[in-house]
Amino acid sequence: MSVERVDLRGFSLALDGGADFDAGDFDDADLDARESYAEGLAGRLAAAVAAAREGRPIVYPTETVYGVGSGLSPEGVAAVRAAKGRADDKPVLALVDGPESVPGLAWTDDARQLAEAFWPGALTLVLGDPLGRFPLGVRSPTGTVAVRHSPHPIAAALVRGLGAPLTSSSANRPGEPPATDTASALAFAEGLLADARREGVPLEAAGEPLLVDAGTLPPAAPSTLVDCTVAPPRVLREGSIPMGRLTCVLPEFG
Repeated sequence: MSVERVDLRGFSLALDGGADFDAGDFDDADLDARESYAEGLAGRLAAAVAAAREGRPIVYPTETVYGVGSGLSPEGVAAVRAAKGRADDKPVLALVDGPESVPGLAWTDDARQLAEAFWPGALTLVLGDPLGRFPLGVRSPTGTVAVRHSPHPIAAALVRGLGAPLTSSSANRPGEPPATDTASALAFAEGLLADARREGVPLEAAGEPLLVDAGTLPPAAPSTLVDCTVAPPRVLREGSIPMGRLTCVLPEFG
């Protein structure tokens, strides 16, 4: 079974600032171009969105490395966890389309301030899921979920097209470096079926994996990870957003 591939290597991923676009900075012609760009990207990603909705694993670029993810169906979550060899107590995170897209999570005032300041961006927030909206495997045994609003045009467009959170974990096997280019992303995608079979996950029912190929990604630090279930919030991993910027929003970090 082969890997379906969506080739976006020749498709421009930056338009007048890319993910940092602010409508107030552009005239009507620029806005028309932006809308045309968004529509074109959405059209090119239709197959990937459909695959994620079906529970198929997709490999796609993010602002840091290539990620592997799917929709929140049991098949999709199981496929991603099998590919990563994740233990039961180590969930995968979810990409979302902003705080308003996941209102059921426990959004503290601190979490909202951080999201307002740094999203879309390389900041992952750990929040409580008191209503159990997220499935186990994304929701931890302690009832928390890690979420991020990705600034990468492709990852963001996938989430918008899906109309729901998209799971995300770095596209690499345990002990190997994450995929950052076409060759390593394709090699990981080709190994997904074998990995899942080894874990006993019936991936054939969901279909073959899909790769969204954006070529070589620029070097980037991992996202900063902040636990917002405690007060004050606690930095679990420093990354792209340094402590100095976090304390500008929430001085209690210091």
